[in-house]
Amino acid sequence: MLPAHNCEVVTVNEKNLIPQAHKLTVEEQSKGGKASAESRKRRKNLKQKMQLLLSLPANDADATELELLGISDADDMDNEMVVAKAMFLAAANGDVKAFDRIQDILGKSVAREQLALEQKKFKADHAPQINTNIYHGIPATMIAPPFLPVLFDIQDEGHSEYLFPGGRGSTKSSFVSLAIIDLIETHPDMNALVMRQVANTLRNSVYAQITWAIMQLGLEDAYTFNVSPMQITKKATGQMIFFSGCDDPTKEKGIKPVVGYIGILWLEELDQFGGEKAVRSLEQSAIRGGDLAYIFKSFNPPKSALNWANRYAEQPAASRLTMRSTYHDVPKKWLGKVFLEIAEHLKAVNPTAYENEYEGKANGTGGSVFDNLEIREIADAELAEFDFILNGVDWGWYPDLYAFARCHYDAARHTLYIWDEFTCNKKSNEETAKILQEQHGITAADEITCDSAEQKSVGDYRAYGIAARPAEKGPESRRYSYKWLQSLVKIVIDPVRCPEAAKEFREYEYERDKEGNVISGYPDGNDHMIDAVRYATNRQWKRRGQ
Repeated sequence: MLPAHNCEVVTVNEKNLIPQAHKLTVEEQSKGGKASAESRKRRKNLKQKMQLLLSLPANDADATELELLGISDADDMDNEMVVAKAMFLAAANGDVKAFDRIQDILGKSVAREQLALEQKKFKADHAPQINTNIYHGIPATMIAPPFLPVLFDIQDEGHSEYLFPGGRGSTKSSFVSLAIIDLIETHPDMNALVMRQVANTLRNSVYAQITWAIMQLGLEDAYTFNVSPMQITKKATGQMIFFSGCDDPTKEKGIKPVVGYIGILWLEELDQFGGEKAVRSLEQSAIRGGDLAYIFKSFNPPKSALNWANRYAEQPAASRLTMRSTYHDVPKKWLGKVFLEIAEHLKAVNPTAYENEYEGKANGTGGSVFDNLEIREIADAELAEFDFILNGVDWGWYPDLYAFARCHYDAARHTLYIWDEFTCNKKSNEETAKILQEQHGITAADEITCDSAEQKSVGDYRAYGIAARPAEKGPESRRYSYKWLQSLVKIVIDPVRCPEAAKEFREYEYERDKEGNVISGYPDGNDHMIDAVRYATNRQWKRRGQ
């Protein structure tokens, strides 16, 4: 602590003794006040940054030195301990000032301990009157190291847009959620709008993520949480965090903050939105009424280099800060053993998929969804070895196809074989059931996973002696099942036995916007055999999704 300085107190009467020639004009006083405020703001920001840096974990070399000194608790191995060690060594080498500083700290630490005891007693005596939800900023221990400079940039109002392309486990969403709460707490006139392309994905993703951030910062008692309508409100100020899907434009137009303006916008899974023009329209309609605004955009880079979000991330802009991250930037203990094992397994069996999903690299060309196809005849001898058979049905009448798929999944080699199919139009459930039993060898022991959208058809199959079950779906199931199929080392399709499957998988491409740019949606249309395969493998990809 720096020694206190004596300050001379100037009373109102003494101010009147200042000669008129030395008095400041109103304009000068205003300029001085603004300069003083800016100076205080800089000092405050510097103090916050210094506190964050001191609380960072020590690097490996410094941590080793601390261990040699007998300090083994990981919580104590931060930069503050490194500074304390340096001060101690300086004092030991005869630095009198360093010795006096240590004495000063030790003396005042005792006083702080006594003060803490008195404050604890006061809080116990006046518990109902004490507000325990006092915000002290984001601890550095909650933020992966690469994001610290970004946090400082946000606090310094360095940019208005922050773009975060990153692989799985890169903590980009965690950082954005913490940054939003930091802005809400430090800007009492700001509200936030959090968006995803599809509304029914909000609750289990960004709503849960923002709730996590509030709880991590110890502010859960300072906010109210509602899911219908989906919004979070700060009790003391009335500031609100709104959640909206882009698939219902009427909801976005109805968003009106009670106080202040919407100065924070987060577009999660940016590549799922309908292109750069659609996003620009969202920004223009959402951000209104204030001079200061923050726009956050986060996404896992899609495989195709032609995807609009990948192209957007390559375009420089003075108002934008782009920060790419991967799970390598994150402390391993945050991710857990299972996460790391899954990543390493995919790296070993499918390096291309690993690079895209975990390294965040757009390593695909063109708009094709499946780059892992092997279209070839499956020999009878090879077929005779298949022992893990999966069956799936996508219901259809006309013009949509009814589609049945039979597959074998080799989990050890991360390879899927599609070796039997049946498609038709305008056939009843009884007719298709009979064809599967008589022509494709389906018995009562063969389970078939069917599209759950038609529960009556599932019931019909059961009545006809087929072990049918409805597929397990959810808001993210379609996208995740496609991701799982793309992550396989190979999808082997016999074009003789399965001509429709070979055609659909080979020709299936990402959606495109009006300008022809690839977007990340999976089009619904000529994908009936693909859907049948997704249902057949439902237990495999759903297990990993859970």
